[in-house]
Amino acid sequence: MAHLKRSNVELKAEEYCLLHALIIAIARVENDVNYTAYRKGRKISPVVEALLQQTAIDLTRGDGIPKLNRFEDHFRD
Repeated sequence: MAHLKRSNVELKAEEYCLLHALIIAIARVENDVNYTAYRKGRKISPVVEALLQQTAIDLTRGDGIPKLNRFEDHFRD
């Protein structure tokens, strides 16, 4: 039986936690060179802002499943 690796990442975000988590997860899967910097809260703000502009999703009233589905649709394309 194969051993499955698990890991937890503590977010260094005060707002847009959902976006931070998505960007960090994608960076990990894609072996992004900035993965460690993103985890430590560095270099991630411009990426978060760019993603917000690309998707035009308003997160001022919080996150939720419908918005998560919209991000899923964005990344599927």
